[in-house]
Amino acid sequence: MLLERARRHAKDTGQTLRALVEDGLREVLSRPKPDKPYKLEDYSYGNPDGPNPLENYTWAELRDLIYEVPSYYFREEDL
Repeated sequence: MLLERARRHAKDTGQTLRALVEDGLREVLSRPKPDKPYKLEDYSYGNPDGPNPLENYTWAELRDLIYEVPSYYFREEDL
């Protein structure tokens, strides 16, 4: 756990936990800002103006397709 590691490090170096956290924050905040923000790559496919291929499925059918779980694993009252 990160907090436990920080406590051990502070104790081993003779610092208070507060001083250790402050040093870490100073270091992170002193880093230069990136030139441009991160942009998530677009991995979509298909025609965005085309028909929705999922619109005729029920939620239970979509769930089974997503998780590849046969519907007979579920009790009728759970659906």
